[in-house]
Amino acid sequence: MTAPQPTEIRLKRAERVLEISFSDGTHFALPAEYLRIESPSAEVQGHSPEQRQLVAGKRAVGITSLEPNGHYAIRITFDDGHNTGIYSWDYLHRLGREYDYRWAAYLKAIDAASLAR
Repeated sequence: MTAPQPTEIRLKRAERVLEISFSDGTHFALPAEYLRIESPSAEVQGHSPEQRQLVAGKRAVGITSLEPNGHYAIRITFDDGHNTGIYSWDYLHRLGREYDYRWAAYLKAIDAASLAR
């Protein structure tokens, strides 16, 4: 089975949201903060699960630009200067599907570390 492909991508800068629709009929509104803290970059993900970094203080982060990366991904540039993650269509689809779980886990980790969003 082929992974869902995006049919529409819309950046809503004022709302700090990336809206993305996929060929399987799913549609997600992904907040910039969520995309930033889940960046696929080595800076955030590390090179193993044990190296994953908890990113805090990104509540007000915005997206300044989106850049196509071949036919399989986009590079997102955030207004805090972060731009090293390549977001594949599969990864963006997974982030949308797993939003509730991932966001709850993030909030719990931030709280446990006594950090601010």
